[in-house]
Amino acid sequence: MAEQGFEDLQLSQNLPFSQDSFKELWDQLPVAESLSVSLDTISAVNSSTTGHDETWRPDGTMDMFQLINDQQLAEHFDEKLFELPNDALPKDGVTPPASTVPVTTDYPGECGFQLRFQKSGTAKSVTSTYSEVLNKLYCQLAKTSPIEVLVSKEPPQGAVLRATAVYKKTEHVADVVRRCPHHQNEDLYSAVEHRSHLIRVEGNQRAQYFEDLHTKRQSVTVPYEPPQLGSEMTTILLSFMCNSSCMGGMNRRPILTILTLETPEGLVLGRRCFEVRVCACPGRDRKTEEDNKQKKESGTKETKKRKSAPPPDTTSTKKSKCTSSAEEDDKEVFLLPVRGRERYEMLKKINDGLELLDKDSKSKSKVSVKHEVPVPSSGKRLLQRGERSDSD
Repeated sequence: MAEQGFEDLQLSQNLPFSQDSFKELWDQLPVAESLSVSLDTISAVNSSTTGHDETWRPDGTMDMFQLINDQQLAEHFDEKLFELPNDALPKDGVTPPASTVPVTTDYPGECGFQLRFQKSGTAKSVTSTYSEVLNKLYCQLAKTSPIEVLVSKEPPQGAVLRATAVYKKTEHVADVVRRCPHHQNEDLYSAVEHRSHLIRVEGNQRAQYFEDLHTKRQSVTVPYEPPQLGSEMTTILLSFMCNSSCMGGMNRRPILTILTLETPEGLVLGRRCFEVRVCACPGRDRKTEEDNKQKKESGTKETKKRKSAPPPDTTSTKKSKCTSSAEEDDKEVFLLPVRGRERYEMLKKINDGLELLDKDSKSKSKVSVKHEVPVPSSGKRLLQRGERSDSD
């Protein structure tokens, strides 16, 4: 059977469906009717700008460059085409700070941002206590620590409070403060997404936890609430979810908590910083560290005085004072009032006897000194008065 060449095909032969012209294909689509209005509008715009109604070429194709030119794009382009609607934007999302080394200096700002802690003693039963001398908060693991926030000027609408933990010493400040693996695994089965965060906000469902993409620092935010009627401060509840001595976590490295007042855009309005120690007995540790600081300060003062003026040698002066005071006591006369004649006579006899003893002891000492004779060295005996020697 001879093969049929492409030249032998008749033009009147019906081509397959995919071989039809684009115009005929477009007319057969079910969406052509719904888009007819748009095509008519485009044709009207084309006829008004180009001066003719020809939209399709004689070969059945559409001239797109003739239909839409650069001038029409500039006039009819919608600038808000790629903008998301307001409903798609995050409402409560706050951009966390992206600073590599957070600032730890206090900054009250225009709002007069201040912190105040509830007064509690150093008893062993307290779960949270604050030392004004050390500017340090002592608290137990996972126990609530109330912190009072005061402002002198109302912050803007939507302001938030952010709590961030950083290491205090310069050799550790680049490290991120996280919980130890042991305490993280405890929250593994409770499906807590922020189980690696050290600081948590209690009693507020609007708290949000962030982790910076660049520095990996973790923080938690809570919306600022104005003080209630009859109060001047707002109270937030923080809890620290790992001990300061946990291996793999803080590992006895001191930490600082930075509490900032920020706008919804992340602009810092005020900053306060305090040290935190998470331990089993906050009252005991606070008392110990305050006593150590007091002893250290007093010890430095004493050492400075000793270095500037060394103490004189007082051994010889003490001996001379003791001897002189003893002699003065012997010569000094005391008067003793006695009630009753018999008691006076008895005490007088005792006193007279003591004086006689003193006189006898003095006379004996003088006689012994006079009659002392030097002893010969060896082999000889001294002759007494009236004796003769063997030679005689």
